[in-house]
Amino acid sequence: MALLITQECINCDICPMECPNQAISMGADIYQIDVNRCTECVGHYDEPQCVACCPVDCIEPDPIHKETQEQLYDKFLALHS
Repeated sequence: MALLITQECINCDICPMECPNQAISMGADIYQIDVNRCTECVGHYDEPQCVACCPVDCIEPDPIHKETQEQLYDKFLALHS
């Protein structure tokens, strides 16, 4: 499943640099994650790098965009082929 940045985001500017898929960009008030580009770092790392670096723990699974590990890997392959 893709990830979601919650309203607790403090716009620290760390997560966009850590995302290997360039899925994170500035929204109207806080950063947002493009569900079409987010693979939860499957294919790159063992854990989502945005979650690992977030100082306020404001990144969580997006319940609207549930995906299996296989679907995330297929998305990774499509993005990086």
